[in-house]
Amino acid sequence: MASTATESLSKLDLNADFAPSAPNLQHNLHLLTPQQIELAKILLETGQTHLFEHWAEPGVEDDEKKAFFDQVARLDSSYPGGLASYIKTARELLSDSKAGKNPFDGFTPSVPKGEVLTYGDNNFINFEDMGVKEARKAAFVLVAGGLGERLGYNGIKVALPAETTAGTLFLQNYIESILALQDASCRLAQDDCQTKIPLVIMTSDDTHARTIELLESNSYFGMEPTQVKLLKQEKVACLDDNDARLAVDLRNKYRIQVSVITLTLKPHDDCQTKIPLVIMTSDDTHARTIELLESNSYFGMEPTQVKLLKQEKVACLDDNDARLAVDLRNRYRIQTKPHGHGDVHALLFSSGILKVWHDAGLRWVLFFQDTNGLLFKAIPAALGVSATRQYHVNSLAVPRKAKEAIGGITKLTHADGRTMVINVEYNQLDPLLRATGNPNGDVNCETGYSPFPGNINQLIFELGPYIDELTKTGGAIKEFVNPKYKDASKTSFKSSTRLECMMQDYPKTLPPSARVGFTVMDAWLAYAPVKNNPEDAAKVPKGNPYHSATSGEMAIYRANSLILRKVGVQVADPVVQVFNGQEVEVWPRITWKPKWGLTFAEIKRKVCGSSTISQRSTMVIKGRNVFLEDLSVDGALLIDAVDDAEVKVRGSVQNKGWTLENIDYKDASVPEELRIRGFKINKIEQLEKNYCESGNFTLEP
Repeated sequence: MASTATESLSKLDLNADFAPSAPNLQHNLHLLTPQQIELAKILLETGQTHLFEHWAEPGVEDDEKKAFFDQVARLDSSYPGGLASYIKTARELLSDSKAGKNPFDGFTPSVPKGEVLTYGDNNFINFEDMGVKEARKAAFVLVAGGLGERLGYNGIKVALPAETTAGTLFLQNYIESILALQDASCRLAQDDCQTKIPLVIMTSDDTHARTIELLESNSYFGMEPTQVKLLKQEKVACLDDNDARLAVDLRNKYRIQVSVITLTLKPHDDCQTKIPLVIMTSDDTHARTIELLESNSYFGMEPTQVKLLKQEKVACLDDNDARLAVDLRNRYRIQTKPHGHGDVHALLFSSGILKVWHDAGLRWVLFFQDTNGLLFKAIPAALGVSATRQYHVNSLAVPRKAKEAIGGITKLTHADGRTMVINVEYNQLDPLLRATGNPNGDVNCETGYSPFPGNINQLIFELGPYIDELTKTGGAIKEFVNPKYKDASKTSFKSSTRLECMMQDYPKTLPPSARVGFTVMDAWLAYAPVKNNPEDAAKVPKGNPYHSATSGEMAIYRANSLILRKVGVQVADPVVQVFNGQEVEVWPRITWKPKWGLTFAEIKRKVCGSSTISQRSTMVIKGRNVFLEDLSVDGALLIDAVDDAEVKVRGSVQNKGWTLENIDYKDASVPEELRIRGFKINKIEQLEKNYCESGNFTLEP
């Protein structure tokens, strides 16, 4: 034992510089493996001797000591460059923070180049069409590391219903949207394909010659003769009894009876494209995300399409010297907190999945967050912009009012010539403009909005350049620190802090030659995040977005109503109601599955004539091929149909319908997912039709 300890001391180099500072560690060295000893050395060299001050004598709490180094090993391996790099960066950033250093010193802001789209016009339709085509070469990454506690919900956020009319969960909506995009992209690819699809016709003795004659006399009905091949089927002997005695032909005793084999051909999916989905989870959400997927059969996706990458946390910092914070409940643990969604880049790179995608011919990676129920209404057109403009990075954005609490997409040009296009937080943008020759700061232009579009953290990267950049950086993203100081001296913190990073800061390391742009769409179409609980939302000044479960659900009904208006349906105006202290517009409760209408052109194709929907109405469409023709809805209408069923809905639907009933978010007898909305649906009367078989149907009440 003594020799082992001596060897350990030698490896650790606990000489006169170290031994006096960590006597408790020195006494326990014999418990550690060589790898743990190396980690101990890193901790001492980076000034973390305080971590061992309360260690017990050998033989006491030894398991906790080993668990401590297990945690240190995870913290070291999960951070690019290890713990030493984390602490070094922390000291630099904490020093800058204490000194009040402005990260934008020397930079001048200007408006970058981007695309501003208007829903439903020809430009928008063209971009949507291009985006649908490109979707076959895309992969999606859902950054979903959080619980719903901030919303007043104890589950994972992606398990929340995006809306309660159909009860569609956020994760369900995302997956069904990707599948709808996958199918639409495959159909477009087949339509555009120049390949001559071959046709094989299996014939028999009876039909072979006459099939050739039919084809030739009709010029192969427009096909090229080389596309068609005939395979003549032979017959097999007939059997007369259970002993398999061959049957004699009744018309010729010198012949055996023969018959044609019946073949059953299994239909197959012509498109082999399966769009991959990566979900970044955390310790809090990983197991529950797996459970949600498995209990719902992956919402129709193949399990092999989905991959989960779990994000680790980072060490908390106790002071300006970046001393790691000890957990107040366990002296053998270091306090940890999430590092931020910027970790997604390092996770993707280290997992090797980006190379797999690249080798499979994929071109795009789309990042999105966990509670925006409108996002996929904007994805096809935004992807079309990326492909058309050849953007390496494309940020989805919405119009923002000057000084509105949402970051602005900004081009920054440094005095030394460096440039970058990044998100600048709203509380930094206004003073930056004032400090660089714009005395009025962030102001609205002639459009009524700030010229700096609002960042909504939905990003599209071109895969090739993305891999090239991550190969240089290892996926490390420029970090920041935001300590809460006790007083103006900035010498101590109110509570521990940590380094953070954001996925939208990826462009900070890109060269000036990188093509970085943005795509702006109306907020009603693209942005309705759910991130505030009822109490916080009720405190939001009137006219500003609540960003609650209440407003998020109502935004879905509003978007669907406005989309139907765009394609010619007369949708009644909303009424104003108050739920959970929030004044919101209540539109007709219209929802549809993504496979019914993911793009403007697809929805327009399925609506014709003169249709009307009253404000009190509810309409739920779950079939792919449901067509609305001269339909009047005043009540509740629910249509569900298998994909091979084509249903035309016309005439008048009138019934008592479904109503919204106010509920108190403090009423514990009501499920959390309803309480946080402030209402529940009373299903009084409805017309509900289900079409479970293929065929053509007409519903005309």
